[in-house]
Formats: sequence, structure tokens, C-alpha cells
Amino acid sequence: MKNYFVFIIAILFPMMLVAQTNSQWRGENRDGVYNETGLMKVWPEGGLELLWSYEGLGEGWTSAAIANGKLYITGLDDDNLDLFVFDLNGRLLTKKTVGKEWNGDYPGTRCTVNVNDGKLYIYNSLGTLICLDEATLNEVWKKDVITELGGRNIRWGMTESPLILGDKIFITPGGETHNLVALNKNTGALIWSSVGMGQVSSYCSPQYISGYSIPILVTCTRQEIIAFNADTGEMLWSHPQPSANTINPNTPMYFDGMIFSTTGYNGGSWLYRLTNDGRAAELLWHNAEMDNEKGGAIRVGDYIYGSGHRNNNWFVLDLKTGETKFKTLEIGRATVIAADGMLYVYSERGNMYLVKPNPDELEIVSSFEITLGTSQQWTHPVIHQGVMYLRRGDALMAYRVKN
Repeated sequence: MKNYFVFIIAILFPMMLVAQTNSQWRGENRDGVYNETGLMKVWPEGGLELLWSYEGLGEGWTSAAIANGKLYITGLDDDNLDLFVFDLNGRLLTKKTVGKEWNGDYPGTRCTVNVNDGKLYIYNSLGTLICLDEATLNEVWKKDVITELGGRNIRWGMTESPLILGDKIFITPGGETHNLVALNKNTGALIWSSVGMGQVSSYCSPQYISGYSIPILVTCTRQEIIAFNADTGEMLWSHPQPSANTINPNTPMYFDGMIFSTTGYNGGSWLYRLTNDGRAAELLWHNAEMDNEKGGAIRVGDYIYGSGHRNNNWFVLDLKTGETKFKTLEIGRATVIAADGMLYVYSERGNMYLVKPNPDELEIVSSFEITLGTSQQWTHPVIHQGVMYLRRGDALMAYRVKN
């Protein structure tokens, strides 16, 4: 009988490993598109059903990370970074202080937890990268990338949700020697370092591009969009991407051999085409109007949808020409994600909108006001198994978006 149970465990253990799920910033491809189906095309009168809410996170703008039946999110308590773990019914399972956090201008947590292969990776705005065991929440390793790698913090604190590929985790210390680095995700040891362009980090979470003979990592620093060989750290190419306030926060989007990037403070939007098997990129167009500060953008077919910053319209850009197809002041600044053919737009003014993509007009299908929470309404929503998770400062909310 003992041997029988050993045999069963030997069979089931690999299956449990296969069932392990991961979670990262802005969805599977970091493009804000969530692969959900059967979602409502019209919301109920009066707004979505609130399944549950929790008030007491502390300040922050981190999105929910959901994996293996649990939800992970961080918040600021005095000077401490607290990790909250919920089940998907909203029951708080654990609250644990895992380090210090930014308590300067705009205090609060910034970087979304990355859940990967049984570990949690948390980056605070003081430049400390922390790895925890997912099951026990015990610390596995910790690295101060500013002190240990000669990094330089920035005006509103480090803001980068780490990217993981294979055994590498990438982070941007922004130093003149260690500008962007790859660390071993299991130990924190340095795998490679690149001097890049020597510019400071710029609130940007990097993007991974596959399908070429080399793996490509693209991110933005103070005044550049820049690409690296993810295996070696070799800098492949860069292009100027100036912003009046040296802020390039939006994760570049990749599709069909092209990269779209946008930034606020009158920076605008750019479209590049990869050439020479990804080792170079050419600028196709620059649109100076749509200057999205931190709300992301969505591509649907031949159009880009998103809001501006100083030009605080809702924009639709023509991908082929770069021209502004449509704009309106009706929504104002907003974050945007997409699922099941619809846009989920969270306005800084406090309203959540369900929008049907339409290049010729702003087609709002449904909307309701977000009344819970504190502080700015900047967090990117997350959709998981028919539920939309939204954070506003101190509050986390779960809304049903599937019939």
C-alpha cells in the first residue's frame, strides 16, 4: 500500500507543477488585452454588480495579480510595503509587511506583483527587488538594485513591474554602468548587464518580443525607446522619444512586426517597424497629439484607442497613417484595457465606461461611478474569469462582468 501511494504522488506531482499559473502586469502579453469570452456587451442599469470589496489596503496604484486561486496586491502603511493575499471570494488570507515603500510625493505602491513558477516578485519604489516563496511567503532573496548595482532613483520613485523570461528577471537600475540588467529569478544573481544609453529609468515596465532569431526586450528610459537582446544584454537599437517631463511610462506594444509607444507631457505617440530580423527599427510615424501619460492604449484592428495627458482627449489613431481619426473631451484622461471585443475605460474623473471600439465616434455602451476608495483613479483594471478587479487607493473592488 505504501508503494502505491508513492506511485500516485509521483504521478500527480508533475501534474500539479503543470497546473501552476502565472500572472504579470497588463495581461499575458502586457498589451492590456484579456482573453476572456462571454462577457456582458451591456451592463445593468445602475452599474455592475459589486461582488465584494475591501477597504484598508493603504495608498497605492498597483493592479491585482491573480494566480492559483489567489489575488495578490500591495499597499503602503506608514513607510511599510504590505502584501495582501485574498482568495477569489474576497476573504483576506494574509497580510504581511515585506519591506519599505515610497512615502514621498504621491506616496503609495506602484509596481504590480509578478507571480511566476511558485514565487512572488515585488519591486518597491526605493529600488529593492524582493522574491518570496508563493506557498509560505518567506523571503527567498532580495536585491537593492540602487545600492548594489549603482542605480539612480527618480523623482516619483522606481515604477517598473518586473518582466520574467525563463530563468531571467529584468530590471532597470538606470545606472551609467548597470543601466538594464538580467538577474537569475531563483537566486537574484547577476546574469548580464548593459550600459544601454546610460539614462535613468523612466517608470516603464518592459515588453518581450518573440518570433525572431533573437529574443527582444524593449523598454523606455528617460528620453529613449531602446531594445536589447534578452539573452545577452546587447543593445540592438534606440530612438529618441522625448517627453517634456522626462517620463516614458507606458509599456511598448508589439504587433505584426511593429511597436507602438506613447508618452505624456506633449511627447505623443510613435509607431516603429522592426527591420533586420529585429536588430533595427525604423520610425513610421509620430503623432504629437495623443500624449498618453500612464493609462496605456489598446490596438483594435487598424486603430489605436487611448487618452491623452496634456491633450486630455479620448483619441483614435489610424495605424496606417498616424493621423488622429477622432478625438473628444468627453472622457478625459483614463486607463484602458480590453476584453471580448470591448474597451474598459477607467476615467480619472471617477467613472468606469464600457466602450465599443469605433474609429468614428466615442460609442459608450454603459457606465457607472466608482464611489469607493481614496486618492487618484489611475490603476489599470484586471479581468479574470468573468470578474473585473479595480483598485482605487485604499479600496479593492470585484465586479461581475460575465452573465
